[in-house]
Amino acid sequence: MKQLFFKLFFIASLVIGGISLLQALSHPGETKIYLTRGIDTRGPVIDGRMTEKVWETAEWGTDFIQKQPYEGKAPSQKTAFKILYDRQYLYVGIRAFDTEPGRIVYRKSRRDNCEGDWVQVIIDSYHDFRTGFSFSVNAAGVKKDALISNDGKGLDENWEPIWYVKTAADDLGWTAEMKIPLSQLRFDLKEDRPWGLYVARFLHRKEEISEWKLVPRQAPGLVSLFGELRGMKPVKTKPNVQLLPYIVGEYYHFDGKANTFPSCERSNRFDIGLDGKIGLTDNLTLDLTVNPDFGQVEADPSEINLTAFETFFQEKRPFFIEGNNILDFEITGGDLDTGKDNLFYSRRIGRAPHYDPRDAGFENVSGPDYTTILAAFKLTGKTRGGFSIGILESVTAKETASVTHTGEQSETQATVEPLTNYFVLRLQKDYNEGNTSFGGMFTAVNRDLSDPQPEFLHRGAYTGGLDFQHNWKNKEWKVYANTIFSYVYGEKEAILRTQQSSRRYFQRPDASHVTLDPDRTSLTGHGGTVGLDKNGGRWLFSSGVTWRSPGLELNDTGYLHKADMIMQWLWNSYRITEPFGIFHQLDISIDEWHGWNFAGETIFNGINVALKSQFKNYWGLTARIERNGEWLSTSDLRGGPALLQPGGWKSALAIHSDERKKLRVQLEACNYRGDSDSSRKTTLSAGVTYRPNRALSLSLTPALDMFKQKLQYVETARPDSQKRYIFAHIDLKTLSVTFRLNYSITPDLSVQFYGEPFISTGKYTRFKKITRPRAHEYNDRFHIYDDDEITYDPGEDDYYIDEKGEDGKRFSFPDPDFNFLQFRSNLVVRWEYTPGSALYLVWAQGRTDFTHDAGTFSAADRMKDLFNLPPCNIFLLKFTYRLKI
Repeated sequence: MKQLFFKLFFIASLVIGGISLLQALSHPGETKIYLTRGIDTRGPVIDGRMTEKVWETAEWGTDFIQKQPYEGKAPSQKTAFKILYDRQYLYVGIRAFDTEPGRIVYRKSRRDNCEGDWVQVIIDSYHDFRTGFSFSVNAAGVKKDALISNDGKGLDENWEPIWYVKTAADDLGWTAEMKIPLSQLRFDLKEDRPWGLYVARFLHRKEEISEWKLVPRQAPGLVSLFGELRGMKPVKTKPNVQLLPYIVGEYYHFDGKANTFPSCERSNRFDIGLDGKIGLTDNLTLDLTVNPDFGQVEADPSEINLTAFETFFQEKRPFFIEGNNILDFEITGGDLDTGKDNLFYSRRIGRAPHYDPRDAGFENVSGPDYTTILAAFKLTGKTRGGFSIGILESVTAKETASVTHTGEQSETQATVEPLTNYFVLRLQKDYNEGNTSFGGMFTAVNRDLSDPQPEFLHRGAYTGGLDFQHNWKNKEWKVYANTIFSYVYGEKEAILRTQQSSRRYFQRPDASHVTLDPDRTSLTGHGGTVGLDKNGGRWLFSSGVTWRSPGLELNDTGYLHKADMIMQWLWNSYRITEPFGIFHQLDISIDEWHGWNFAGETIFNGINVALKSQFKNYWGLTARIERNGEWLSTSDLRGGPALLQPGGWKSALAIHSDERKKLRVQLEACNYRGDSDSSRKTTLSAGVTYRPNRALSLSLTPALDMFKQKLQYVETARPDSQKRYIFAHIDLKTLSVTFRLNYSITPDLSVQFYGEPFISTGKYTRFKKITRPRAHEYNDRFHIYDDDEITYDPGEDDYYIDEKGEDGKRFSFPDPDFNFLQFRSNLVVRWEYTPGSALYLVWAQGRTDFTHDAGTFSAADRMKDLFNLPPCNIFLLKFTYRLKI
């Protein structure tokens, strides 16, 4: 296996090295320049009208070019802008002319949801050709801001700087005035050093984008093709110190039985905390938080996970989202499971406690749902030498739970999560105007394991990586590589648990390339990726190799879906971005992938063809067909031998209506059929969004999932020295309905509601045991228990197996049928009463029930059962106030 691995690596290195030697550099097109003016007098009043005389000192920036739908043509409406600055602020005024002002689309919404007609300004104040600070506003005055990284490929919409903007309408169209504090940008302003500048406008009724400096739709990047803002003289900004203390009160109400909804057993609380932002220099910013509160953050969606692997959830907490692009170390990318692998996964910090006392036999447990974050800070920015730096340090509290056995009165305390320190360091250096970069990352987790309960956790976990990328031919081509390592140590129990986890299963009896060692106290691993991409033009291309060694472990600070894997991929796409025939745009792609484990066995392979299009009536259609080959599952038997699974065909079709309209509809259907009739899955979903007026938006998204599979894991039985891997045919039906309401009274005062009823029923039949997991014929891989071998005891709710033959044994397992009901909702009233300061009023409600009685799936009956459950109500009032020092 090692020889195969090094051959692959050597071949990939030769190909990439040869391409690098043969690179052909070309020069970018003509640079467009806007010359700004400095002012010594009072800046303009921000009222959206641009009537102050100070605006007359600036020249108009004009000659916008249409980007969409007809690239290179004159826009249907003219746009012009002016830019001024003083020692504290950058002022931007934009006039969006419109010969039909009555057709301008004004849409109110919460900040960052910028719909309707809008204008946008992006500043590359580093002038590194990679990073941009984006400021947008729509005709109704709703503002949106974002951090752009990696030449437009990275977008952080959760960055929320303090800036000011107003809009106004007149007979000529509409206007916008922006006042952007220089302290909110990051720069090293030297004499004659320009800033990158991008100005754009979106005309909603025609879905038309026009730009001051055209960035072609088939361009490989964004920031590297900006125009230039010149005339900025060196300025010394005031230190940017912002403190955001908060006060929160939380009230819990629950009428249900004790211990049925643990999150509602907590006491009512009154708490205080602090968030802060300190500009150490014009380039470096320190963000800090003490006792952070995320009570207003929307809950994760409900799910049923019958696999052996952890579900990946998106980060939603503002402190960890903002600037997260700097702390990113994505190993592969893409849509496959390996695409989420990363050295840093911020959901690890403040996660649910690792230890559940119920596993130790305690029936009554009262403890926290999440680990308290005592304090955290982030240092992010870019130095004068071109180093991007990101440092995160966080400490989470020791958490305990009150536990008792049924019938006992006295409570004892069990440690469910130890005191833990998290550290992340990310460095990256740009060269050659951002065309070449080198970087590295290091993470560390250290836990205090003085209490016995969490000794199954790693005492220490360290990961690191190095990455490199080089772009040429105006960034149309890119070669990149990274390599990572991991080292974890702890008690024997902790490392044994790591070896036996679903990510590696060292105990597999047929795994000849790994060995389970119960005496180990540490484990190391490595991984990486080598790839080549073409990012510009009509034809796009990506190919590479990625690997994860069996001992790789990232899940203390990062995310690793599966170790023991080598994968090759090849992706091609052909896109037409200008209108033709019935299409506005069309994209056709084909890709293939193949994976092996470190024993050289093929574990998966597949091919996919996809089409994505938009018609000239602004409707859209996407279609996809995928073929998966026979694959080898090393996880289905939960540590047993690998199971050969049939391949199958997957198809998907989605269509959406004109997104400019008040009523928008999206329909999607996805279907999978396994070979040998091994599995069937059909997913149907619909989305309806309605905007009856400027301020109100309603959306409803129902989804129905129907899944049947002949081999679903149930249990591993051990009636004697031989394990029995029990499987069954599962009939799983899941229905969810997501409802959202957004009502914006003003751009600073909004009401948002999110609600999702979720019901899932799983019925298990035709129980069987795995006999020959790699048999050539699918039906030879298992034995179905007949009526003489299996009986059901409704009193005990157990199945009993009486094996035939001389050595037959009797054993039992619980009925796996289940019925899961859950409702999650929250209502948030948010008032930003002054820029950076807000008042939140939150009502969150949850209902949950899990029983082992599947029965017949009935949406109406299950919905009735769900809303008859006692609700857990949480009321929260949070007040924040920004102190600028």
